[in-house]
Amino acid sequence: LLSCRLYCEEAKDPKRRSCLTVLAQALDVVVRSFAPILPHLAEEVFQYIPYKKDSEGVFRTGWINVSSAWKKPGIEEAIEGACAMRDSFLGSISGKNALEYEVIIVIEPGLLFELMEALQAEETSNVSQLNEIMMASQTTLLSELPKETPADANITKGTFLINLEGGDICEQSSYKVIARPIAKAKCPRCRRYTSESSSTPCPRCLNVLAAKGST
Repeated sequence: LLSCRLYCEEAKDPKRRSCLTVLAQALDVVVRSFAPILPHLAEEVFQYIPYKKDSEGVFRTGWINVSSAWKKPGIEEAIEGACAMRDSFLGSISGKNALEYEVIIVIEPGLLFELMEALQAEETSNVSQLNEIMMASQTTLLSELPKETPADANITKGTFLINLEGGDICEQSSYKVIARPIAKAKCPRCRRYTSESSSTPCPRCLNVLAAKGST
C-alpha cells in the first residue's frame, strides 16, 4: 500500500502527500516514545528529520501531542472491516500473488456497506483505498451478488461486528468475497495487472508520466 502511493503516484498527488503525513506523524510519536529510555538515539533521529524547522532537541519540544483531527468516527472500523475481508480474500487464493486477482465484495445495504463506501466511492476501482487494502489489482463493491456469477465461483463468506460510539451503535454484518483471476496485463511501471498491454503503462501511470513530462 505504502510503496504504491509513494513510488507510483505523482509527487504532489494528495494520496501520496497524505501517506507522507502519516509516516511523519508516526515517526514523531515513535521517537518521542522511546526518548526517555534511548535519549541519544532519539536525539540523533530527531536532528535528522528533514521537515523540522527548529533546531531544538526532542526533549525541548514537549511530549507526544496528537491532534484530535486524527480521530474520525468510523474510520477505524472501516479499516478493520476491510482488513477482515482482505484476510478472507488472501486465504481463498492459498498464497498466490494477490495482484493477479480482482476482488468482488458483496455486502447487503447497511452500516458496513456505508463504511466500505467511505474507502471506495466508485463501484469498481484499481486506485481506491479499499483496493489498496485488499492488495488486489481491482476491487468491486456491490450490494448483491452479480447475476453472471458462475456456480463454481471462489466465494468466501464472513461476518464483521461493527461497534461505534462506545457500543451505542452495534451491528453484525455479513459479507461475501469473490476472487477471480484478472484478465488484464501487468503494467510495466506499477506492476499491477491494470494495463491493456504488458508493453504499455496502465491509465493511472500514463497520467502520472504525462504530468511529469509537462513540468
